[in-house]
Amino acid sequence: MGFLTFLRRDLEQILFPDRDPHAIPSMDGPFGPNDRLDEATPIGEPIPGADAVAEAADGAIFVSAGKKIWLLSGADYADRAVLTEFDAEVGALACHPDGRVLACTAHGLAAVEPATGRTTLLSEAGGEPLHCLTAVAIAPDGTIFASDGSTRHHAGDWCDDLMERNSLGRIIDSDTALRNAHVLLRDLNYPSGLAVADGQLWFTESFGHRLSRAAISAAGSLGASQVVIRNMPGYPSRLARSSDGGFWLSLFAVRTHLVEFVLREDDFREEMMRTIPKQYWVAPALANGGDCLEPMQFGGIKALGIQKPWAPPHSYGLVARLNRNGEAVESLHSRVGGRYHGVTAAIEAAQGLIVVSKGSGRVLLGKQDARP
Repeated sequence: MGFLTFLRRDLEQILFPDRDPHAIPSMDGPFGPNDRLDEATPIGEPIPGADAVAEAADGAIFVSAGKKIWLLSGADYADRAVLTEFDAEVGALACHPDGRVLACTAHGLAAVEPATGRTTLLSEAGGEPLHCLTAVAIAPDGTIFASDGSTRHHAGDWCDDLMERNSLGRIIDSDTALRNAHVLLRDLNYPSGLAVADGQLWFTESFGHRLSRAAISAAGSLGASQVVIRNMPGYPSRLARSSDGGFWLSLFAVRTHLVEFVLREDDFREEMMRTIPKQYWVAPALANGGDCLEPMQFGGIKALGIQKPWAPPHSYGLVARLNRNGEAVESLHSRVGGRYHGVTAAIEAAQGLIVVSKGSGRVLLGKQDARP
């Protein structure tokens, strides 16, 4: 690193003491590695592009994949049908108490009435289009919150946003009819998970590696945000409430020293983005494509045809359960060489823990530890 890079780093640590110092915490204690995700049961055949999941009032689940929302129902979710199809990619989902399915699309936040197929769309907030919606949550009074990961890129281009080191994320709200949208928070580092609990809005910032919360006021605004976890071993994604009052947190990749180094080296990173195809960038991935041109990391090379599970990961599968204070209690892993990487959503449903591995295109029925 050059002198100016050192100077900038030192000044940031003085002026922004709560900012992530990029020291990757070790995965031990509740984050101790295991193979519990690989032991989960796949639900039916793969759903290519599976991204998010939400549970309906009758116990069925909705799964977003590509431009479709699938309905999985029956014992072991064996029955499968397409609920609706959009003309753009669809991501995060939530079920409104009135029965509508809220879906984050590349054109905005859509509300679908399952019985009629009628769709309402919220396409902008604060005069800017909503083309990178990553999560949606509903408050008890019907207020709808959504996170907009970036005002520059679409959700599918999350890696560009990471490599550009942007902080262009927002959190918005609207009324139950998807009107009167307001921008509540700006300049966030790719917010991608939301949950409402005890009068507070909890949210993750993927590229800030942190979990925060802010009080929801009666006037429809948010109080000052408070960092709950300031430095995670991975890139946090979506949040969902658990039955014990805590949360299920999905992390779509884990951090590595090589990627952290590249993020600090501006000249190298900019040349890499300019001259190398995106699939070969030194960056986190949702899945290991097995291409010999993919970036390798020392320790990740196969020995005797086996890739060691503790090797530095190019992709990884990770879900964590947090208690009501935001502290990690347990985790489920699919380690290097595992099958279910790139976890983008996890919810506690009537038939068990539902996990979406976008990297493998699989929806899984997982197990959790016995609660005290």
